[in-house]
Amino acid sequence: MSDKQFRRKTPEELLQSIQKIKKGRLKIIIGTVSGSGKTYHMLQEGNVLKERGIDVVIGLISETNRQKTIDQIGCLEKMATIKWEENASVKQDLDLDKIIARNPEVVLVDALAHQNRPDAMFPTRLEDINYLISKNISVITTMNIYEIKEVHEEADKLTGSKVKVNLFVPEETLAMADDLKLLDVTPEVILQRSREEDIYNEEEKVNRYQLYHQSNLAVLRELALRFLAGEVNDALDEYREKHGMVGPSGASEKILVTVQYHWNGSILVRRGQQISKRLGGDLQVVCFQPPNKKFTNDELTFKRSIIKLVEKVGGDFEELPLNSDSIASEIVDYSIKNNITSIVLGQSKRTRWEEIVSGSIVNKILRKTKNIDVFIVADRTEKDGERVIPTKQVNKETIEPYRRLSAQELAQEIHKIKRGTLKVYIGAAPGVGKTYTMLREANELKKQGIDIVIGLLETHGRRETIEKVGDLEIIPRKQIAYKGTTLEEMDTESVIKRNPEVVLIDELAHTNVPGSKFYKRYEDVEEILNAGISVISTMNIQHLESLNDSVEQITGVRVRETVPDHVLRDANEIELIDISPKALRERMREGRIYASIKIEQSLNNFFKTGNLIALRELALREVADDVDERLEAWERDLTLRGPWRQEEVIFVCVNLKSNSERLIRRGFRIAYRLKATWYVAYVKDHNKLSEEESLSLKKIKELTERLGGTFELYETTDRRHVFVELVNKISEKRTTHVIMGQSARTRWEEIKTGSIVQKLLRELRHLDVLVVADQSINS
Repeated sequence: MSDKQFRRKTPEELLQSIQKIKKGRLKIIIGTVSGSGKTYHMLQEGNVLKERGIDVVIGLISETNRQKTIDQIGCLEKMATIKWEENASVKQDLDLDKIIARNPEVVLVDALAHQNRPDAMFPTRLEDINYLISKNISVITTMNIYEIKEVHEEADKLTGSKVKVNLFVPEETLAMADDLKLLDVTPEVILQRSREEDIYNEEEKVNRYQLYHQSNLAVLRELALRFLAGEVNDALDEYREKHGMVGPSGASEKILVTVQYHWNGSILVRRGQQISKRLGGDLQVVCFQPPNKKFTNDELTFKRSIIKLVEKVGGDFEELPLNSDSIASEIVDYSIKNNITSIVLGQSKRTRWEEIVSGSIVNKILRKTKNIDVFIVADRTEKDGERVIPTKQVNKETIEPYRRLSAQELAQEIHKIKRGTLKVYIGAAPGVGKTYTMLREANELKKQGIDIVIGLLETHGRRETIEKVGDLEIIPRKQIAYKGTTLEEMDTESVIKRNPEVVLIDELAHTNVPGSKFYKRYEDVEEILNAGISVISTMNIQHLESLNDSVEQITGVRVRETVPDHVLRDANEIELIDISPKALRERMREGRIYASIKIEQSLNNFFKTGNLIALRELALREVADDVDERLEAWERDLTLRGPWRQEEVIFVCVNLKSNSERLIRRGFRIAYRLKATWYVAYVKDHNKLSEEESLSLKKIKELTERLGGTFELYETTDRRHVFVELVNKISEKRTTHVIMGQSARTRWEEIKTGSIVQKLLRELRHLDVLVVADQSINS
């Protein structure tokens, strides 16, 4: 227990604490572009607070808002603003004196990035807001993500200078906020709203016309998601450090490349950069050197080129003293301290006998820590006779646009046309507002004349959600008899028979009750989509199959109900419902998520602040990756993670132990990001499998196929031939990237009888090899 909690506060600390409780709160609602719905959500939140007895006023809202947004003002009190002209354009400033005299608890202020009139009390609206906060008035305000200078520079580059900004907001503004909320809206929705609006002057129309293209909007959306994920990651690091938590959080990737001042250092840095970009992670490059070492001229030349390259690719470089005899220990200590998730190394040059005498750095690293994968970069110099970055360029076949479609291809295209549209709302945790938002959209669609019904709704007794149902038609649930009791489930047949244009189906990852036609709800959704009915659904990020290991690492809970990644990949729209952990825990305490008897238990378990921060980051990054994949599908080079044009083949080696499922999920995530063909292989080396082994084999085969991989079973009569069989198949598949688990044997057992992992590492030095840490082995 820390002594800090018992230490008396200094007078300065007491004064700071008193000043803090006398200040108002700041909440910033962030959008991708104008039209994201920032003002609408701000007004909606103001109405919710007013209903709860909070004194809320509108300090200022933009006059160029959609009628739907204006309608959201409701009975909120509007304060007068100070209007002035600049270049024949009418502008508005806050009337600070009137707001201070009125002294509300909360004031709503649109458009944070604003330059005030020349004779105003403060030059900017941000300073106005800080002044109000100092007077114990809380503020809810709005801004676009590109109004932060750092983001604007990237946005300007990626959109061809089409993002116009009059004033930047300092980046530290987000750190000042008590609450940040990102409105994640798809490009399709933004474009639809833009077509419906006719409220902008000619200059604004030209600016919007230049910017509002699907690819530009997608790039800005991805920028917003990744930037906020970075902010959340900083908060997570701070939280974990404060609570003495070490090692990777499970929410993001941090890649460490260890180099020496040698010609292959640049190859390792380049490969590390490729890996970090495709995984959406940060890149750190480190060189450990003995203290007081004198470098040769060649080494100094390589050092300069490596430092220059690291700076060019956006990584961080450090040269650190090697303070012990074990380079593995130094690497592991550094990795734990810096929350590294993957270590990138060059291939070992040692023979088997040298490894027996001196040991293997890879095995030493894996035995010293958990949760850190080791990526061993291919050395192609011996095989290919040249120094190359280890990826092979392959010319892919181009589709001939004049070729007539076959009957099968024609049927597939017709099926795509007839199939319904799938939209999925994703959240970081229960209670973020997915179902509420889905119902709000449904009511708006109904007003537009769309035939929409509720197929399955889980309100969990939440009053606000129940009230949002309104007069939407609900399809009665199907009654299913099971073991003397009656259970309820969605009536898929009735939904298809009713044949609406759109159906709402909550909780996509749900497992159906026994006796249902399908095992999982997403299979019901698939049948409904194939019937030509569109579906709007919801799910939490922890239910995505390939994130199962990350979620367990974050929360300590293995999620049993999952959705295969292809379901989201095939969805037409994915939208994130973002909320800060602090706001979510407040909802929980107020009884707006679960019944009162579950509140304390939830707050102390799944809803712990650290869990919610990490899950929020995971959700932001996953949706950003999805945006990136869709951008790349349009064959644009605007993706933040960069194009990956090499033909990769991933080969995952598994056994029947508990770590195999983790290897498969890891293999899928890498293969999906690398656009790779991927195989999962098991070599059976004894005649009859036990019942437990047969069950394990069935599970890994099903998981592979569920994630879209190819499972292959090879057989040999002698365990000593397993290695030979794997090497032959790896070569046959023209593999570029092998994934395997670490050896479970002790070093003495490896010396005595050998290790398949060590044999493969020696044999496959011309290939990239990822050795996945076994989380079941204690550090």
